Amino acid sequence: MSSSDSRLWNDVDAYLADLLSPEDDALTAALRDSDAAGLPHINVATTQGKLLQLLVQIQGGRRILEFGTLGGYSTIWLARALPEDGRLISFEYDARHAEVARRNLDRAGVGRLVDVRVGPALESLPKLADENPEPFDFVFIDADKANNRNYLEWALKLTRPGALIVIDNVIRGGAVADAGTEDPAVRGTRAALELIASHPKLSGTAVQTVGSKGWDGFALARVLEPEG
Repeated sequence: MSSSDSRLWNDVDAYLADLLSPEDDALTAALRDSDAAGLPHINVATTQGKLLQLLVQIQGGRRILEFGTLGGYSTIWLARALPEDGRLISFEYDARHAEVARRNLDRAGVGRLVDVRVGPALESLPKLADENPEPFDFVFIDADKANNRNYLEWALKLTRPGALIVIDNVIRGGAVADAGTEDPAVRGTRAALELIASHPKLSGTAVQTVGSKGWDGFALARVLEPEG
């Protein structure tokens, strides 16, 4: 990737975002406050946030499960797609990140719809399952990539047929094609993609993207009706 390529991708992203998914004050403030708190700059791009919102709306989503709250930027986009009786549960490992996210969600007016749960998701998930929650109809996986397959397996347990599952950052600058990789993030991502390919209850694809987040992409899978 040349520097001229990167600049062009950024320019196109800025054009598309300004035209089709302009940020309001709450979204801008969420990024500003996340940056001020020292959170990593790994939030979704503006155009990706709008895509998530549209997917939930197309889905008619009422129940969303998110892996990786960070500062709540993607969570705001998702929550804004929900009806008044909707619910979003978001897992965040870092308590400091969760505190920033809750403030950002409240300022955006969606805090009442969101339950941010702090701690390792793989410890929180069995507790969630014990609550016997209403099945989720949309899942966004954007946390530690080494556990992508584990998160996907849990998503299958907690969703209804017809649900959509989105996994972010699956291309990893092209590294996903390296079968011999020792990178835990790439290995976890490949394992999740292989599960999508092989599981009888999943139909999915993955798409490469370029833009302000560089060369990456996402996977999209639909939960199918059980056979028989």
